[in-house]
Amino acid sequence: MIPAAPPEMLPSLRVWQRKAMVSYHRGQTRDFLAVATPGAGKTTFALRIAYDLLADGTVDTVTVVCPTEHLKTQWSLAAARFGIQLDPSFKNSHVHNATDYHGVVVTYAQIGADPAVHRRRTLARRTLVILDEIHHAGDARSWGEGVQTAFDEAERRLALTGTPFRSDDNPIPFIDYDEDPDGTRRSRSDALYGYRDALADGVVRPVMFMAYSGETKWRTSAGDELAVRLGQPLTKDLTSQAWRTALDPEGEWIKQVIRAADRRLSSLRAAGMPDAGGLIIASDQNSARSYAGILKRTTGKSATIVLSDDTGSSERIAKFAESDEEWMVAVRMVSEGVDIPRLAVGVYATNAQTPLYFAQAIGRFVRSRRPGETASVFLPSVIPLLSLAENLEADRDHVIKLKSADEDPELLLEQAQRVLNEGTELGGQHETLESSAELDQVIFDGGSFGLPVQAGSAEEQEYLGLPGLLTQEQVHLLLQKRQREQMAKQKSGTRTDVAERPAAEPAMTNAQKRLKLRKQLNALVGARSFSTNEPHGKIHAKLRSSCGGPPSAQATIEQLEERIATIRSW
Repeated sequence: MIPAAPPEMLPSLRVWQRKAMVSYHRGQTRDFLAVATPGAGKTTFALRIAYDLLADGTVDTVTVVCPTEHLKTQWSLAAARFGIQLDPSFKNSHVHNATDYHGVVVTYAQIGADPAVHRRRTLARRTLVILDEIHHAGDARSWGEGVQTAFDEAERRLALTGTPFRSDDNPIPFIDYDEDPDGTRRSRSDALYGYRDALADGVVRPVMFMAYSGETKWRTSAGDELAVRLGQPLTKDLTSQAWRTALDPEGEWIKQVIRAADRRLSSLRAAGMPDAGGLIIASDQNSARSYAGILKRTTGKSATIVLSDDTGSSERIAKFAESDEEWMVAVRMVSEGVDIPRLAVGVYATNAQTPLYFAQAIGRFVRSRRPGETASVFLPSVIPLLSLAENLEADRDHVIKLKSADEDPELLLEQAQRVLNEGTELGGQHETLESSAELDQVIFDGGSFGLPVQAGSAEEQEYLGLPGLLTQEQVHLLLQKRQREQMAKQKSGTRTDVAERPAAEPAMTNAQKRLKLRKQLNALVGARSFSTNEPHGKIHAKLRSSCGGPPSAQATIEQLEERIATIRSW
């Protein structure tokens, strides 16, 4: 059945989509992998290929496989613009779809549950299979094997992904890998359109990350009280606990960050983005409900709450996307694939730290509607997230490392069980005692800007009130200007937030100041070493070369302050 839409009525294609389409038709290969950043238009590209193959008789039907139930409806609506009718309500028990459909949309879970049904459908008619976010085929053995079984005889397979591939070693079906000399296998794409390219073309928005540190204090299951500063180089366990304390709805950290994010959203809506929306991404359903309550109590604003197992979740997302409501709170329903272009402010209130999940989440905010829009995402100032934020523009392949021949499976199992037990213990008894937030730095275009300022201070508001409709270069210049002003105020002793702090800090001797600054500098050097793998000594040497002066032990207070400001600017 040929699609109903005439060629002249088809949606127009962007430059990368046209190039990828030419590459696809020129190659005429069974498998094709398109890697494009979220918001670039992978769906439109794939549906144009489907239109062409149906129209010229290469295939008779189309099967789209996507990650979630909500995306089934979204794919069906998008296909209708091409005159392609896809059944989003197809169930495995149906076996066949109605004859007035061009095909079906199903989930990876459906394929994994009964691959034989889809194999029979694929064998019955020449099929184009579109595998949306193909990395999900490696989520579970049943899913990967199910996809392989169901579609290994398909006429054509078009794989799509918009985020970094998986960090594990599960091979992904129908993906070609190149092997490095050391035996490492690396995925090979047929069309690549990364975030950096999309930024240059104005297809996506740049993202400004507002990283918040602060003090955290909690009681362990053993009754011990621990207090650390979020964002300092810590062990993984301490980082996890401090991070968890900050996100606890009972503490002040998350309340202060939600208030700051709401002020940022209000600023954007008042300055050229009247329907801008905000999204709080929570770790679990209880936290999501609590965050919505915090938003209501602190700002008076209600939020749309989206939970994956609630009936009507898809409808609530669609309604929010079409409205001008300000806030949505969700767990996983909007982490991938959901298109809400007006989302401009995010709160990353989850402990997920894989490159895959982070990129999926940030992908919700990068869709551009008009030139000059900038998205703002608020997140905890912890090294794993800061590193991901700084490297957002890096393109990644799926890498399968060569396993050592002398790896002991029993030992690996024992290590995995120990980690699991530790994780369970960390997730058990934990009593948050107190927490507070401080805007630590702003990450933009891979660089870090600003000096720490108290949440709720006038200096924080100067960052929250930055215009939202600026070019990337203008945002960069504004952030540099704000940092210079902060450094000048700090040197002259006129920081505007000092008077707003609860109590003045006791006067310190020069020796105490120097010790404190050296500790701060060493912490920043440690964080940079963690991010770049450079030795500490090399980083200190770079700072001396840039700023001048003797080694840290002999440096003056002013020299230490200059090095701290310099490494923050890096």
